[in-house]
Amino acid sequence: MKRTLLAFIRKEFAQVLRDPRMKMILFVMPMIQMTIFGLALSSEIKNIKLAAVYAPSDAAARRLAQRFTASGWFVPVAAEGRAPEDLVVSGAADAALVFPAGGFAREAARSRGGVQLLVDGTSVTRARSVEAYARAIFSAHAAAEAGLPAPAAPFGFDVRIIYNPEMESPVFMVPGVMGMIVCLVTIILTSMSLTRERELGTFETIVSAPLENYEILLGKTLPYIVLGLANAALVIAAGFLIFGVPVKGELWRLFSAALAFVITTVSVGTLISTISKNQQQAMLGGFIFLFPAVLMSGIMYPVENMPALLKPVVYANPLYYFTTLLRNILLKGGDQSVFVFNVSALAAMALVTGAAAYNRFKQTLN
Repeated sequence: MKRTLLAFIRKEFAQVLRDPRMKMILFVMPMIQMTIFGLALSSEIKNIKLAAVYAPSDAAARRLAQRFTASGWFVPVAAEGRAPEDLVVSGAADAALVFPAGGFAREAARSRGGVQLLVDGTSVTRARSVEAYARAIFSAHAAAEAGLPAPAAPFGFDVRIIYNPEMESPVFMVPGVMGMIVCLVTIILTSMSLTRERELGTFETIVSAPLENYEILLGKTLPYIVLGLANAALVIAAGFLIFGVPVKGELWRLFSAALAFVITTVSVGTLISTISKNQQQAMLGGFIFLFPAVLMSGIMYPVENMPALLKPVVYANPLYYFTTLLRNILLKGGDQSVFVFNVSALAAMALVTGAAAYNRFKQTLN
């Protein structure tokens, strides 16, 4: 490797690391983001605010309402003096149990009426969970009140949860958050690298150096690839130490997946920087790429639920493949076919985006 190129790479490392704010973005902010996202993002539906409307003398209704709150899914809210619909509309309650005015046990015995459950449907996922919880509680309560055991199925049904036996949300969410943080850091920093040189007036000095076009581009991107890999190692270690995310697969698979992903995101960031005229445009372009990438990566919800029209966009998203790789390697130990397919997809994306960034970079120089 040319001595001039090595000096150029050292200069890029020094320029990035000598700024205290850049160190914060590279090493401190990912830890803060990992902690916040890991604690805040959860697929579990809990702490559902439930209002129970029944007559004070209705002991049967009181027992059923207490069974709801004892389940651990619901928290009681006061309902005195307010209509059930008003409680749900105002957000004071997520759901409301409305018992018959004539007495729950008496009306149920006469088969003249039942309990009405009003559920806030603005969140479809939460509403479906509330309905499923309520049906399970109603069935258990009916069997208990009749003095009967829960109905048994006519066949054996043994459920065994593997890879996440405790059903902990961080174990599922944190690997996706890891990929999101690495994607955010590498694309934003890389997209601002060339535009910063233009704004500072040093781009002409770089171009006049005795280096080929590909060497200039290599000198601008290689430091960010190294820093991106360091950032990936940092967030994976944080996921293991803070949230207990297991690392069941081989480290070389993890390194290969991270390398393919970082090269792809650095290439995307470089392409954005060759299009942008200033750092503000580069940052905006980075976020324009990031928001759809995060939403269509499978971090929050399965991509299989998306419309067929959006599937091509999902399969062109590098974060989708890296999230799949992280969850498979960290939680399942790494399946060979999953590893080969997703790493190959990332390598193909790196090749395409790298070639596009290089061609655009040559046009910029000309």
